Amino acid sequence: MKRIRFSSIIVTYRCNARCQMCYTWKFPAEQSKEIGIDVYKRLPFSRVINVTGGEPFMREDLAEIIGALKKKTKRLVISSNGYFSDRIVKLFKKNKDIGIRISLEGMAMTNDGLRGLVGGFDKAMETIARLKNIGIKDLGIGMTVCDKNSKDIIGLYQLAKKMKLQFATAAIHNSFYFHKFDNEFEHPEMAISEFKKLINLQLKSRNVKDWFRAYFNYGLINYIEGEPRILPCAMGHDSFFLDPYGEVLPCNVMDETMGNLRGKSFEKIWGSRQAERVRGLVNNCTKNCWMVGSVSQQMNVHIDKPLLWILKHKFLKVGL
Repeated sequence: MKRIRFSSIIVTYRCNARCQMCYTWKFPAEQSKEIGIDVYKRLPFSRVINVTGGEPFMREDLAEIIGALKKKTKRLVISSNGYFSDRIVKLFKKNKDIGIRISLEGMAMTNDGLRGLVGGFDKAMETIARLKNIGIKDLGIGMTVCDKNSKDIIGLYQLAKKMKLQFATAAIHNSFYFHKFDNEFEHPEMAISEFKKLINLQLKSRNVKDWFRAYFNYGLINYIEGEPRILPCAMGHDSFFLDPYGEVLPCNVMDETMGNLRGKSFEKIWGSRQAERVRGLVNNCTKNCWMVGSVSQQMNVHIDKPLLWILKHKFLKVGL
């Protein structure tokens, strides 16, 4: 079986936030039907595992799930809105070798408005402070950009820098996973302008990771402009998503299953005719998504492309 580079484990569709750009919270998972620890133990080894939701910390057995998944990867990162501070800190006190990205959609008023979570920004900042206090190193902020928060990109980036946090970006997408099909930029020029400012700041950084994040953000501009991906997509080939009910999916945009882990082994699903059919759909997909799960591994595979872009825009000072 081909090596798995990335897997995203959606442990639940339940969520305490009420985000405007994602309606997963309107369609919560039935807790009694969510797969258990026995299924997670049968997953293959992945270079990187992202645990996401919904809000992962709404699962009471998340600590057991993390314990099983840590044995399946070199790097595990949880995506969370950071609201359940006590639960998060309790888990990380016993798992200081994993990472977390706290979702913030801008500064306080912008974030709480978009997320429909009163006090959400303050709770997230409390969680970040407590995680830093116990020595968590792989810690950062993730922001999904839309019209309503694009002006907060630089402020949030500077806050992350000041607190010595990683800063990850995304842009609004439409998919069955988000239960959204009307996300769009009515003023794309605003987001593009702010992303260009961010890219210029990242290229000035002494941190090499920031240079590659600048390339990723260049890809987000390309996506917002409606252009084809600047790197190929290999979802379903070397990466997959797993939903809370055991369905193995190529990604979180294509509503096609390769099979269900309740009845088959991952190896049989991955090598099945159904999986090959889904890969064919991926090969012909025209959605041109640009999300970290489908991009970061391809940046490693096609390392020459980001390296040449960095050479051109950082060292040769070619403008965007």
